[in-house]
Amino acid sequence: MTISSSLNAGVAGLAANATRLGTISDNIANSATKGYKRVETDFESMVMSSNGSTYTAGGVRSTTRRMIDEGGALVATSNATDLAVRGKGFLPVAQASEVLAGNGDPQMFLTSTGSFRVDADGFLRTESGLMLLGWPANPDGTIPTYARDTSDSLEPIQIALNQYLSEPTTAVTLGVNLPATETTAGAAGDPLTLPVEYFDNLGRSENLTVTFTPTVPGAGSSNEWNVLVTDSASAGAVVGEYTVTFDDTQASGGTLATVATVSGGAYDPATGSVIVTVAGGPIEINIGQPGTNSGLTQRSDAFAPLNISKDGSPAGNMTSVEIDENGFVYAFFDTGITSIIYQVPLVDVPNPNGMVALDKQVYMPSPESGSYFLWDAGDGPTGDVVGFAREESTTDVASELTDLIQTQRAYSSNAKVIQTVDEMLQETTNIKR
Repeated sequence: MTISSSLNAGVAGLAANATRLGTISDNIANSATKGYKRVETDFESMVMSSNGSTYTAGGVRSTTRRMIDEGGALVATSNATDLAVRGKGFLPVAQASEVLAGNGDPQMFLTSTGSFRVDADGFLRTESGLMLLGWPANPDGTIPTYARDTSDSLEPIQIALNQYLSEPTTAVTLGVNLPATETTAGAAGDPLTLPVEYFDNLGRSENLTVTFTPTVPGAGSSNEWNVLVTDSASAGAVVGEYTVTFDDTQASGGTLATVATVSGGAYDPATGSVIVTVAGGPIEINIGQPGTNSGLTQRSDAFAPLNISKDGSPAGNMTSVEIDENGFVYAFFDTGITSIIYQVPLVDVPNPNGMVALDKQVYMPSPESGSYFLWDAGDGPTGDVVGFAREESTTDVASELTDLIQTQRAYSSNAKVIQTVDEMLQETTNIKR
């Protein structure tokens, strides 16, 4: 019995070390595979019941586990949509074959890195057929509230390069100095005109014409102006009219004192703005707060538009996309504007090593890994998303070669045990000739 158990233990040792050799071979073979997670082999002894006079060898049993929670070094690339996760969390992806088949929501898989590029249909996918998943943004760039414990709201990110997009003007800042000499007795009282371009909700260029007309008193200075705002998109219709009075005290001379609304949106002294409604929608015009030097001022004898700024842009072509550290997918246009079109969450599970490993360095949550949750990148326990980067293999070749030497010696030693048992059994059979 003891000799037989020794033989069985030797065979178990060969099998266990053969398993370890297999994992070492896989690790070395994938030492240059981006995103590869090394496999580790553990040995466990098998103890058989024995009495005081004899010992029964139990042998050894091997178990393997993929170290999915280990992160490899990040290396820089030249592609904006090469992505890697720095820290905890995984990128959600789907198989391109499932997406293109159109059989409902595709199965969500997880990966820690990927080289995503726009394919012929505009999807961000890898050469191995993995499509990046994300939440679609609203037209204004905000991300709706989605359920975080399910992947049903995720969809393959599809980029429509060369599409036209415009951004309507919603805010204008008027930084203008009006000549104080025009509100004194004897001045000509000629109106001063300032056209300001804006973009409507269809990307068309229109003009707000702001006309400043001074109030000329019979004596002294009025420090008062009539401000008339007309809209070219409405055939020059008046969209706002205001009576503006400036302070002439020694401490605050030349700054806004009061603004009286004749028509249009009321002046808000807290924000220093009025809201006028043009053909394309409302526009907030900032003319400055009372007592401040921003916005409208009245000094000296010069009419000087000093700071005229606005948001919005005309229609332009989408030229490229990038993904920031929080997972927001930005579209860049040749007009200089950017727009958020998707958000890529990071998926976290309690036990990453319990996930099911599949081809192409992707993983699938399982009961052993626990339930997943979709986090905003950089929030909660997750790390952030790094663009222009890939994650290298977690294989340490030097360590694997050292383990290879140990495995070879252990395998040879177990083979020697089997050879010795065979010789002992041969001697036993030779007792009777």
